[in-house]
Amino acid sequence: MTAQAGRAGTSPAPRSLPRVLGPIRPRARWQELRLLLLVALTLAIGSVSLGTALTGEVGLHDPWGLGIYLAALLGAHGAQVLAGRRTDQILLPAVAMLGGLSLLLMERLPQDLVIQRFFGTSFGLAEVQLIWLVGAITVAATLGIIVRSDSWLRRYKYTWAAVGVGLLLLTFVLGTEINGQRLTLQIGPISGQPSELLKVILVVFLAGYLSENRALLVEQDTRVGPLRLPPLPYLAPMVAMWAIALGIVVVQRDLGAALLFFGVFLALLYAATGRISLVLIGLVLFLLGSAAMANLFEHIRTRIDIWIDPFSDPLGAGYQVIQALHAFARGGLLGMGLGGGLPEIGGRPPIPEIHTDFPLAALGEELGIVGVVAILGIYLVIVQRGLRIGVAAADDYRSLLAIGLALVIGIQAFIIAAGNLKVLPLTGVTLPFISYGGSSLLANAVVVGLLLALSDKGVEPPPLPRPGSRWRRLTRRAAA
Repeated sequence: MTAQAGRAGTSPAPRSLPRVLGPIRPRARWQELRLLLLVALTLAIGSVSLGTALTGEVGLHDPWGLGIYLAALLGAHGAQVLAGRRTDQILLPAVAMLGGLSLLLMERLPQDLVIQRFFGTSFGLAEVQLIWLVGAITVAATLGIIVRSDSWLRRYKYTWAAVGVGLLLLTFVLGTEINGQRLTLQIGPISGQPSELLKVILVVFLAGYLSENRALLVEQDTRVGPLRLPPLPYLAPMVAMWAIALGIVVVQRDLGAALLFFGVFLALLYAATGRISLVLIGLVLFLLGSAAMANLFEHIRTRIDIWIDPFSDPLGAGYQVIQALHAFARGGLLGMGLGGGLPEIGGRPPIPEIHTDFPLAALGEELGIVGVVAILGIYLVIVQRGLRIGVAAADDYRSLLAIGLALVIGIQAFIIAAGNLKVLPLTGVTLPFISYGGSSLLANAVVVGLLLALSDKGVEPPPLPRPGSRWRRLTRRAAA
């Protein structure tokens, strides 16, 4: 990130990258295949452990479900081999491991937590999650193969931003309120959380804006007392992001999305400019706004009170957090084994909304602290691969886009993990690739698919700036 931030204000000359115009030539991906085989072996052992704990008989708990999932992974791998793309070979196995853990967890939980009907047939929790996982793998692999150029993102960034704002406003007006939060938008038989797609749109827009205006943000200053700031008109996006984040907290009551959006914005701002002062100003604005909102709105103050002392209302508002802490305590270092967690209480899991808000607590109970650290390590691998792709990118836009996409997954995982562990107030975001939810899985699959496409060593080079373009004018002005 710092190396990227230290570049000159102009984009480097595009690398001489080959265009993919000739016939498709299959290319072996041995590292990816070996890692996928390791994932398959790990999941098979986990399924046997789960089946033994639940039924008392040694064998796979759900061989059909595991077989379908592994077949989807093999199909995604085979498609990339046939396409001949020279893309990253670590991302797909890392995502496959997280998705496999999600499938085992959903098989472990009561199936009537979710009942959905497709084509006249009812499906339980694990079956629905399997459908979404297969769809997510398909989306990631497809984008990694077919996306050969980023021009459709680069040129229409303001259009994408308008679409994102429109989705947000539509959720404000027509969104369905669930558990006091207005997060879900339903249009006919289709429902989902627009905030999941909005995080991808946010990164696309910010990467374009910051790469275009990087020269002015780095080189020119406006003095406000002892502070040296970029030209004030170019700070407008920061103020807008601050307002949008607080608006999400107030209207949607979604503290998690606000933290995610603003965290990604500040990280990208630092990656583009290398100026820690801008990040500090953003943090101060966000903290001041959050404090004001906590004093004005009861639901925000309640979340903070639960975070500070959940035991003040152990059977009410603090019940979820307390039960999650108990689950981590029961798991200890090595866990109780898959299927060995606390039995249901009154026919329900001990932690409400365990499949969406507290999957890490459930895995912490059965896999222990070692398992939790391993899961968080997989997220770090995804972030590391994304940052690596960003550093190797051909220009500033692709670099910031890859960095932002990687940080979306990393920051989101940190927020929900910290909420489960009572490090941060509990939020409504999902644990990427593990929590139940179709919109979350598909949106994160789009992130991974774009990272795969950006990592291709044979992708089309970025477009050259047009003579007399705004970019040329900005760089000349910065140099002067």
